[in-house]
Amino acid sequence: MIESAQAMTREIAAILRGQAPAIYLYGSVALNDFQLGWSDIDILVLTRREITRPQAEALLHLRQAMLERNPGNPYFGLFEGGMLSLDALLYRKTERTVYWGSSGQRIDEGYDLDSFGLATLLDCGIPLHGEDLRARLNAPAYEQLRGDCARHLRAVRVYGDSVGWLLDIARGIYTLRTGKVIAKTAAGEWALTENLCPDPEAMRTALRIRKEPLRYSKDERKLDSGIIQRFADLLDDELQKENRKL
Repeated sequence: MIESAQAMTREIAAILRGQAPAIYLYGSVALNDFQLGWSDIDILVLTRREITRPQAEALLHLRQAMLERNPGNPYFGLFEGGMLSLDALLYRKTERTVYWGSSGQRIDEGYDLDSFGLATLLDCGIPLHGEDLRARLNAPAYEQLRGDCARHLRAVRVYGDSVGWLLDIARGIYTLRTGKVIAKTAAGEWALTENLCPDPEAMRTALRIRKEPLRYSKDERKLDSGIIQRFADLLDDELQKENRKL
């Protein structure tokens, strides 16, 4: 995976020549929790100035171009994240931005790095290229973390139908209780140790699949939504406790 990240970095840096790009990996890779078949490769690219239209167009489909040149590579399609100027990220300026996501890519007018991603970027992000600019970024406030936990809860209520949501819920509860962000696998193991999950066997199943995802089909990752929602109720309770403190 690291060799693919280095190859992707060289391509991005070549396209952004003259922009002094700073390129980082964060998320599960930085937390030593990347699992092929489950995880994305989170990447952030910060430039000196606004990305030009030709640069944005060259970056837009770079993942597909790398796959065409390297058929069978399992990693190039997994890169996700934003490419924008440092000022645009710091001050939420509206300007040309390239976004790569699981559902596609687009040229946009901004990129919002959520508090979980920002926390891992600052705590353990992996600099791949350029000057390390992280000292210019502010760590997320607890209120931002709490807000993203609430957003995750809303997503669970709508989409929660597979084992991965149990790990997301566990991570949210851990963050609310500690103010810190940990890997999803570690969060699931913590929830088991703390006897938090209403269905411990479901959590153990989630962890088995997380650690060896290529052994399991999509159908095998499905889980009774009732189990997920009962655990989500605990996250909801934690959020209500925090709201009452304010």
